[in-house]
Amino acid sequence: MKTLRHLVAVAALASAAAFAGAAAQTADPDLDQDIDLGEIRARAAEQTSEADALAASARARAEQVAQEARTSAADAQAHGRRFAGEAAKNAKPDPGQTFDFDRMIADAGTMASADMGEIPRLIAFASTSMPPAALRTMIDDVTRAGGVIVLRGLPQNSAKALTAALSKVARPSEQLASVGIDPRLFRAFGIEAVPTYVVASSDFDLCDGFDCTTAVPPHDRMTGNVSAAYALETIARGGGPGALLAAQHLARLERPVP
Repeated sequence: MKTLRHLVAVAALASAAAFAGAAAQTADPDLDQDIDLGEIRARAAEQTSEADALAASARARAEQVAQEARTSAADAQAHGRRFAGEAAKNAKPDPGQTFDFDRMIADAGTMASADMGEIPRLIAFASTSMPPAALRTMIDDVTRAGGVIVLRGLPQNSAKALTAALSKVARPSEQLASVGIDPRLFRAFGIEAVPTYVVASSDFDLCDGFDCTTAVPPHDRMTGNVSAAYALETIARGGGPGALLAAQHLARLERPVP
């Protein structure tokens, strides 16, 4: 019995040795070759260098594009200031008129070149077809709040008709500097009815062409026969994109008049 167990053990050891030998003969011969760590490091360094060069090129191109954009913006602002200056020089007030149409155009140009496209705006869209009392109240409130009142264009395509309409709401010698004409704003925000109050969350640039579209920023609006204070308070409470700015304009509107 002892001899049988001894033979079994010897056979098991022999089988294990044979299996190990077979495994050694079928192993991948490439594993016996030396790994060239130097070559691997060289290739990695080369790839890293190429990636760094590509990133540097991308950064340089981005800076060039940004500089071109800043230059274009500066040129546009300078052009706007020159245009407004020429309009102011050529404006010829008529002492016989309560409302000076030419002066309004010059002042509106100065206001647009100085402010529009640089800071967020409160924009009140109006029309000379509104009741004079309602238009007068809108002008007073929006001006105090730090916004602008915008008309789509000349009524009946006549400067005289505009002068006659605004003369009904303008006080003696008042220039209505916060009132302007800009159909681009009506087109940009898709204004179909007045009065409409818009509070934009950020500045924006108007598209000058008829075939282009202005990318307006996120904004809040209210349309209806309501006061500027009501519109601003509602927008501020709504928590929308223009809420913070509406609250600031409302605080300015409610500030006591000195």
